[in-house]
Amino acid sequence: MANVEVILKEKIKGLGAEADVVKVKRGYARNFLVPQGKAFEASSGNLRNLNHLKAARAEREAKELQEAEKIASKLKKLKLKLTLQTGQAGKAFGSITNMDIAKAVLESSAKVELDRHQIQLDKPIKNTGTFEVPVKLHGDVNCFLKVTVTAADGEGATEEAADSED
Repeated sequence: MANVEVILKEKIKGLGAEADVVKVKRGYARNFLVPQGKAFEASSGNLRNLNHLKAARAEREAKELQEAEKIASKLKKLKLKLTLQTGQAGKAFGSITNMDIAKAVLESSAKVELDRHQIQLDKPIKNTGTFEVPVKLHGDVNCFLKVTVTAADGEGATEEAADSED
């Protein structure tokens, strides 16, 4: 089967980003990419208009990078305090996951909404103490979030966020 060139309208994992010209199998283009609105044929007229798409993509990426840097500066100042219910022997009942941390960040004074996949926790936190949790906000912007986990006083696990110096 022959390959055809298409121009992508959005980022497709394993294929390319918006405004990229890629070669794909004819059936993949005809049956999936074009009908779903994810790409269009790379004709000579469309290739001339490609610069407009690339300019829009560059502008959007610059805005996303600037926004990610702004969020990173907020998160660096933030110190989260989470509680974990523990037994008499200090054994934890449950754990703190990336979803718990994302919820605590949203409820904090920073009011930043993070996707749980942006929080790069290797495994759930099951101990008390202070942890530096890596957060990937953008391809080029990473930061660390300070999370302090304390034992609860017989209540369920609750999240409370406290701001450090502003």
